[in-house]
Amino acid sequence: MTFRDLLKDTLVTLWTHKLRTALTMFGIAWGIISIILMVAAGEGLRVGQQKEAENFGKDIMIVFSGRTSMQAGGMRAGRMIRWEDTDPKLVQEQAPACQWVLPEFNSGNLLVTGSWPPFADIRTLPVDEGRYYNWEDLAEGRRVAFVGSDAKKQLFGTRAVLGQTIRIGDFPYTIIGVMREKEQDSSYDGRDISKVFIPISAMLRDFPQKPPGTSRTIDRLLVTPKSVDVHESCKWQLRRALASIHHYDPEDKEACGIWDTVENAKAFRLMTDGMKYFLRAVGLATLFLGGIGVMNVMLVAVRERTREIGVRKAVGATSRSILWQFFVETLIVVFLSGGLGLGTGFGLCALVNQIPMPQYFAGLLFTWESGVLAFALLGTVAVLSALYPASRAAAVDPIEALRYEAGS
Repeated sequence: MTFRDLLKDTLVTLWTHKLRTALTMFGIAWGIISIILMVAAGEGLRVGQQKEAENFGKDIMIVFSGRTSMQAGGMRAGRMIRWEDTDPKLVQEQAPACQWVLPEFNSGNLLVTGSWPPFADIRTLPVDEGRYYNWEDLAEGRRVAFVGSDAKKQLFGTRAVLGQTIRIGDFPYTIIGVMREKEQDSSYDGRDISKVFIPISAMLRDFPQKPPGTSRTIDRLLVTPKSVDVHESCKWQLRRALASIHHYDPEDKEACGIWDTVENAKAFRLMTDGMKYFLRAVGLATLFLGGIGVMNVMLVAVRERTREIGVRKAVGATSRSILWQFFVETLIVVFLSGGLGLGTGFGLCALVNQIPMPQYFAGLLFTWESGVLAFALLGTVAVLSALYPASRAAAVDPIEALRYEAGS
């Protein structure tokens, strides 16, 4: 029997038993759909949460000053520590694992925040109109302002704002940019869309802290590691550098409090990875249950066609040709149903992604890893569910088969 004849005979057999074939294919297709949807949902949750976290800041550590709780260098415990505008450069020199060490200073009822130009990137302040202030603005202490979307509405309503002047305290500031609306799931001093951002050089000059602070005192530092891999090194170098500058023990965490969003991101990533593996395991179990169903149906088919197998062998069919017939029949059932499952899974993901997604969920995101996993599992199930029924069919004794009566 040629492969063409074998394929034709297999398709005729499957068509003859349409209901049995359809039910068998449904089990495999449902397993593939389950893997695709569950993995896509896990990926959508992970990406959605990651985007929300990045709206607050990209792998940042917010460093707050406090009071010392340990004696160091002859100085008593309980001393108030205050960061100064010279600290970022000094820390940067002593903390090579840190990408940025930025100052941050806040003032006013409509919250005004001062820092350096990279603040817009690491705190994710997307530009809707105009621009964020640059290094020249910082160096010259220009009175320029970048306003949040809500702050713009409060100050100007729907009117154009670029080039307009606002008064911050007693000083006029020119608006050079407006921030795009964004979601923000956490904060330490208010929502960014309600703030006004100005160069810290202008802010320290125009709005210095009141005593016991000085004209150089800032509120906090924002620090980002060069990569997540060197995050712990960056944090330790940061603590050591600040302790050296302000003369306290680097182990004194009361003097230097750190809100570490990198640690939070790692913990969430660990949770979503665990959920992803769990969902894959559930889909895998579903797929293998479908494979067992295919195997059982094919074993029934072998039993029902025992007499047919005997006739084939009596007229010269070899055990190899019988094995190939049932093996190919099973492979066709599994891969056809798997293909339908993949197509349905992709279609459902695309359909769901057309509707607005809730916060923290980016939709059903199908990845190439999921596709490779689904195909690999499909192939494994196909081979395993085909081997045993095919070998049983090939091992049928033709004499016993010819005497076999269906239902006996």
